[in-house]
Amino acid sequence: MAEQAKILVVDDEERIRRLLKLYLEREEFEINEAEDGREALQKALDQDYDLILLDLMLPEMDGIEVCTQLRERKATPVIMLTAKGEESNRVQGFEVGADDYIVKPFSPREVVLRVKALLRRSSSTKYLRTDTDTHDVIVYPHLTIDKDAHRVLADGTEVNLTPKEYELLYYLAKTPDKVFDREELLKEVWEYEFFGDLRTVDTHVKRLREKLSKVSEDAASMIVTVWGIGYKFEVMDA
Repeated sequence: MAEQAKILVVDDEERIRRLLKLYLEREEFEINEAEDGREALQKALDQDYDLILLDLMLPEMDGIEVCTQLRERKATPVIMLTAKGEESNRVQGFEVGADDYIVKPFSPREVVLRVKALLRRSSSTKYLRTDTDTHDVIVYPHLTIDKDAHRVLADGTEVNLTPKEYELLYYLAKTPDKVFDREELLKEVWEYEFFGDLRTVDTHVKRLREKLSKVSEDAASMIVTVWGIGYKFEVMDA
């Protein structure tokens, strides 16, 4: 039986926390709550959650700062919730490492669908692990991606990626030398009709390169920008 996923719901409005808790518990998720940013960060660092629903506007510490500090320590999947629908807020959320973004007012059913979609790709969701001996592994010079284990090694060192960073890398790497435009990457990696902000892809590529380059400049350089179009994965010689 699949292990129950544990979700932290962070919002300063009790009615929103209660609503999300009601819908998520119907799906048999285990729910914890936090009502301000400081409490949220402490809980997120002290415990291992499978996913965090994080409001942007919070007392004590806003969602951007919570996500920034969390990303220094953990790759827990984060879905941002906010009443602010402006493009700058969406981009800022992705720049600090949010995996998805939902604008209030939202449908609780949509939130549940987004949660399930992100958990399916989350490297921290226990039931995504495999105990079989057959592994789907992509091996290149300087970079290895174990799809079954959701594990990435750059020059032999494991790289801690968020779910969307991992999915983006895998999608590029499984078809080397093919050029993908940003629209296709949004559709395929995010799996639903996104709000069309193409800079979402750019911010994720930037963060992905930064993480890889800390371990291996060679691995980072395999993600190549094709100016005016998008990105491709270029295989380097050993």
